[in-house]
Amino acid sequence: MAENVPVEINLHQQSSYLTLKYENETFDLAAEYLRVYSPSAEVMGHGPGQEKLQVGKENVSIQNIVPVGNYAIQIVYDDGHDTGIYSWEYLYELGSDYAKKWNSYLQKLKEAGYERVKQ
Repeated sequence: MAENVPVEINLHQQSSYLTLKYENETFDLAAEYLRVYSPSAEVMGHGPGQEKLQVGKENVSIQNIVPVGNYAIQIVYDDGHDTGIYSWEYLYELGSDYAKKWNSYLQKLKEAGYERVKQ
């Protein structure tokens, strides 16, 4: 059985973020963050070093969340992306490592010469 299973998941469509509530902590994760760290092959590639930097996702929103068995969710985004399966463990990792991962993403955008434009 998976550890770190959220006890509650709430989608805030208007503000475009997902709240994951666990026994002892809560994570609020923006759609952009979840989208750029999608566990799909399109984003992660098929192995280490094959990750593809996602740009232009500042205004992406979540259209739907689909349960996948008892171990994950699939997030459907308004940019058409819907292939990532977010396991409970991966969602917990995204929440607990948020600052490190978000800063890494921003640094990679900067190195690529991309400037985020949030509307």
